[in-house]
Amino acid sequence: MRLSPYFIPVVLGLSLGVGVPVATPSANAYVAVGIGLSVPIAPPPIPVYEQPPIPGPGYIWTPGYWAWGDAGYYWIPGTWVEPPEVGVLWTPPYWGFEGGFYGFHAGYWGPTVGFYGGINYGFGYGGFGFDGGYWRGGAFQYNRSVTNIRNVNITNVYNRRVVNARPGGAAFNGAGGTRARPTPAQLAAARNGREATQAQIRNRDAARGDPRMAATANHGRPAVAATARAGEFNGSGAVAARAAGRGAERSAAVREDAVRSAQARVRTGEAANAQARGNVTPNHGAAAQARTDHASARGQERSAQGQAGAAANRQAAEARSERARAHTAQGQARGTANHQTAEARAQHAQTRAAQNRSGAAEHRTAAAQQRTERTARAPAQHTQPRMAQQHAQPRMQQQQQQHAQPRMAQQHAQPRAQQAQHAAPQRMAAPAQHAAPHVAAPQQHAGGGGGGGHPNAGGGGGREQHR
Repeated sequence: MRLSPYFIPVVLGLSLGVGVPVATPSANAYVAVGIGLSVPIAPPPIPVYEQPPIPGPGYIWTPGYWAWGDAGYYWIPGTWVEPPEVGVLWTPPYWGFEGGFYGFHAGYWGPTVGFYGGINYGFGYGGFGFDGGYWRGGAFQYNRSVTNIRNVNITNVYNRRVVNARPGGAAFNGAGGTRARPTPAQLAAARNGREATQAQIRNRDAARGDPRMAATANHGRPAVAATARAGEFNGSGAVAARAAGRGAERSAAVREDAVRSAQARVRTGEAANAQARGNVTPNHGAAAQARTDHASARGQERSAQGQAGAAANRQAAEARSERARAHTAQGQARGTANHQTAEARAQHAQTRAAQNRSGAAEHRTAAAQQRTERTARAPAQHTQPRMAQQHAQPRMQQQQQQHAQPRMAQQHAQPRAQQAQHAAPQRMAAPAQHAAPHVAAPQQHAGGGGGGGHPNAGGGGGREQHR
């Protein structure tokens, strides 16, 4: 395992004490204060939680953070503590990524707040400095906008809005996390820092011994994210996390196989560092055991990965089988639906055919009834005209005879009248012709009845001439 000189430890052990500043040959690196611990996997994101009420005047808020122990990463709840002296502020610890490893930088007390990786711990620790309050005249002034003051009578307060009032985001600085870099003033603050108080150490020890705080158990959402008094994880002062930090479910720190592999690599690195420093007698057996543990952890990790791959393959095969069954069921359902549709269409066609046959039969029956009725009415219609004709013939004959008799009488009368007309002139003309032959011609012209060419012609005719 290769360790960057940036994280070569000076003091071994898991404490919150301040280590000796270590210079780094990297031009971009800076002086670090830490406990000499490097881990190959990143800590989970900062969980989201609320700040418990302040227990009394003079307390200062110290935010929660992720630490590394025998069970991997575990959460140390945020808590209210009394500062070691008047006029000092707390700089939270943080993790920094360098050379492929995550190195822990311990927190400290000092007159000013130093660099803490740009991590958003919330409640005044938004990434740079501290906006939760300040010292004035030996009394700490509290910013009500980020400090939970609701059950204590504190008058030295003010109200100023700040950004990042709630915790969240990455818990380390570097690639994949925050990109903040320290200022010269912040580096100077780290050199003059003081170690944590006994209350803070008590709070850390209680968290390390509580299985609920392990990231593999709470998956980035601790059951006790903050507490009103250090080390007291039960009661009304304990506050649970509202949610895990964004992306916690993808963090390797919440997987037991990744944590076991990281633990083996850490033990190997510690043995190598101890031998390189020369502060302890080289223990070849311990180094060999560390290498064995590392190999075993790697083997377990590969086995876990293989099992995970096999499980994924089985799940994929089951998913394919389930999709195939679903397709089959859908095909059967479609076939059943088509069959039912075909049956419905056939039944509909049969119904239509039966209706057509019934209509045709009714039509034939109606036509037969009409023909029967016409046949029944036909004799009566023919008989009545014939009888009327028979009665009409005598009447017509009588009318014809009546009309014929006058015509016949007229016909018989006309010849008689004509004969009389012709006979009378002949009888009258005969004496005249014999008596006066020389006047017969004029008389014939005058006999027409009134108005001829003779001046003496008149309606009387020839009687006056004979006188």
